[in-house]
Amino acid sequence: MGCPAKKVCNRLCGSALLQDEPLVGRILESVVSAVQATGRGVPVTLKTRTGWDREHRNGVRVAQIAEASGIAALAIHGRTRADFYEGDAEYDTIRAIRETVRIPVLANGDITSPDKARVVLQYTGTAGVMVGRASHGTPWIFRDINGLLTQGVLPEPLSRAERRDIVLAHLQAIYAFHGEESGLRIARKHLGWYAKLLESAPDARARLMAEVSTSSQFACANELFGAWAQVH
Repeated sequence: MGCPAKKVCNRLCGSALLQDEPLVGRILESVVSAVQATGRGVPVTLKTRTGWDREHRNGVRVAQIAEASGIAALAIHGRTRADFYEGDAEYDTIRAIRETVRIPVLANGDITSPDKARVVLQYTGTAGVMVGRASHGTPWIFRDINGLLTQGVLPEPLSRAERRDIVLAHLQAIYAFHGEESGLRIARKHLGWYAKLLESAPDARARLMAEVSTSSQFACANELFGAWAQVH
């Protein structure tokens, strides 16, 4: 219920459901009931937004419906559907939700650094934060956030060689999980983000996008990020 895309909302899916609270309740109850019927003890969680638009911020009521329906935890993006990803996320509604329900709540939206994660946690009192776009091309942000929150200080920055190894391991995991055709396509998206590291090689992104097999794509990435890792 967090997706604001028109092609999703036009079919009364995603965050469009925020306009119909009774329907939200029926859907959540059905999903929780179906999962419980499997007997596997799998918790059902929900990610949503603060409301349909700024005049209809019903995030607190939706959270109460979710809790009553058996949802185990909530992640709240601090924007309305009408906001899409524009402007700044607001955390007042998230804090109000956390103060209203008893299930764990995660704050989401504009968590772009370890310091921002700490500030948002302190302000909202939530059980944690959820990071999305800020991890694109920089998955080590989770390491940095965790280090600051648990140790009180940022960990030592990763070396270029360590970041290269993460990029290459990520590619291998994508290929192994998605296979040749989908793996190649999905890896391009991530390489587009990782390529921002390669500022000294302006043609790097174009080269990575042009590869037509996972093996050649990986070889190209290994070459480019390998050279980048040698620069101190």
